Amino acid sequence: MPLINRMIYLKTDEEIELMREANQLVGKTLGEVAKHIVPGVSTLQLDKIAEEFIRDNGAVPAFLGYGGFPNSICASVNDQVVHGIPSSKMILKEGDVISVDCGTILNGFVGDSAYTFCVGEVAPEVKKLLKATKDSLYLGIQCAVEGHRLGDISNAIQTYCESQGYSVVRELVGHGIGRKMHEEPEVPNYGRRGCGPLLRRMSFLRKMVGRSVRKIESVRLISSIVSLYVRMVPRSYLHLSF
Repeated sequence: MPLINRMIYLKTDEEIELMREANQLVGKTLGEVAKHIVPGVSTLQLDKIAEEFIRDNGAVPAFLGYGGFPNSICASVNDQVVHGIPSSKMILKEGDVISVDCGTILNGFVGDSAYTFCVGEVAPEVKKLLKATKDSLYLGIQCAVEGHRLGDISNAIQTYCESQGYSVVRELVGHGIGRKMHEEPEVPNYGRRGCGPLLRRMSFLRKMVGRSVRKIESVRLISSIVSLYVRMVPRSYLHLSF
C-alpha cells in the first residue's frame, strides 16, 4: 500500500484510558502466567491459563483466531524469535527463557505486550543479553516525547544494541495498536534520527523489547499505541537467516 494511503490514528484522552485498561489486563495476565513458569510445564498449559484469566476478567484473547492463529498467547522458547505456537510437546526446562506475548480485547480496544521469563537459573551470557535489551527499552522510552520523531526511538535502540555487540533483526517491525491489532505506524528496530513521523501529544508508546537467535528479553507496558519489537542477535549469528 502506498505510504500516502496509510493513516496514523491519534487517540483521544478517553480512548487512551480505555486502551490503558486493556493493556493493564495484559500485564495482569502475564503476571498470572508467570506464577506457572517452572520446569516441566508445557507452553500449551500456559496458554490455557492465560485464556481462562483473560475471559474471567471480562475480555477476550486478541490473538485467538487472528489470521488463523490457534491460541491465546505466543510462547517463544529460546531461539524462537517470535510468534511461537503453544504446544503440549514444548516442555520448559531449567535454563530456558520463554517470551510470552499476550493480547486482549477489552471495551473495544486491543492490549498487546510481551515479557520474557527465565526458567530457573540461566547462563551468564543470557543474563547479559536480557539486561542489554531491557536497557535499550528505557533508552527508547527516553526518546518517546512530543517533538521527537519515530526514527529517534528506533535509532536509540539500534545504537545501544550494536554498542553491546548485538544486532537488531531487521525483518520484524513494531506496529500501532488501538481498535485493531495492527495499526500504523510501523516501527522498525533500526532507523535514523530525525526521520519518520513526528511524535504528537496523543502518540504515547507502549513498547516491547526482545532479542533473537540466542534468547529473548522483552517488554514493558506503558498504555500506548505502538508495540515496538527489538530483536537482537549476537554478531556471530549475523549470517543466519530467520
